[in-house]
Amino acid sequence: MDEFSFINTIRQDRYSQPSLVKGIGDDAAVFRTQEDVVTAVDTFVEGVHFSKKTMSPYQTGYRALAANLSDLAAMGARPVFYLVSIVIPKTWKLNELEEIFHGMKALARNHHMDLIGGDTVSGSELSISVTVIGYVDQDMARFRHTAKPDDLVFVTGTLGDARAGLHLLTEDRESAYKNVAFFKKRHQMPMPRLEFALKLADIDRVTLNDVSDGIANEANEIAEASNVCLTLYDKEIPTSKDFGQFSVTMQHEWKYFGGEDFELLGTVAEKNWNALVKAAKDSGVQLTKIGFVTNTNKEPAVYVIENDTKARLDKKGYTHLK
Repeated sequence: MDEFSFINTIRQDRYSQPSLVKGIGDDAAVFRTQEDVVTAVDTFVEGVHFSKKTMSPYQTGYRALAANLSDLAAMGARPVFYLVSIVIPKTWKLNELEEIFHGMKALARNHHMDLIGGDTVSGSELSISVTVIGYVDQDMARFRHTAKPDDLVFVTGTLGDARAGLHLLTEDRESAYKNVAFFKKRHQMPMPRLEFALKLADIDRVTLNDVSDGIANEANEIAEASNVCLTLYDKEIPTSKDFGQFSVTMQHEWKYFGGEDFELLGTVAEKNWNALVKAAKDSGVQLTKIGFVTNTNKEPAVYVIENDTKARLDKKGYTHLK
């Protein structure tokens, strides 16, 4: 099948977004809006971000879009469009490629997103680059630099599950563990916290960061951008009920540095905490208060209090080009 025939198999029959003027079919897409436009892009390379051993083609497509939608959630944006550029090796069959797009489309339908373009080329390894576009009311995008002293630090969901899932997907002894399907799904098909983020629209200041590289990294990004210190309580870091079956070392490493949970870490003024609780309840998301924000003494930093001992949490997690 040639490029144009393949494009015809993945293009949408109809579009959901009224702001779209022209989708696939011309040299570029056209859309019109009076809101602020938020955009993000991520690239996923076979052997680095995914493999056929740990994810089906459907799950690969779903997860590629989910990671981008998590970025939009962290910005408080409503997703509307996405574009996909894909490098296709001869080792991937047509039905597998179609399943990648089916995975993306299934998630996109949940959020009324339209596929409006992209590119297809041949290459030596499968690479998927997804660009997402979202809308947010003017001057209401969420940023990392807005945390202030006396804010509360919070996180959605539970942490470390995705890394536990990857461990089980590559572990020969998975039968020795409980709740294997749950952990695998948390790695393969994460749920971006868009609904929760959008329900925060009436709060004037919320600082958000999505947990893609682990909360140690994301918390330090907030501290640095806002020039503050974050202090976290280890005992409050939320983990799932069967997380304790893994070794203490694994638990510590995965909940702080594992990443790919695609939860939301943030700060908010104490006066707005109840509004956050309501947003979490209305969107069916677990919400946990895990710390507080203070002024810096010398430099921005993140600290963890564990067993009455306070230690600095280094900025580390998964990073490319390292």
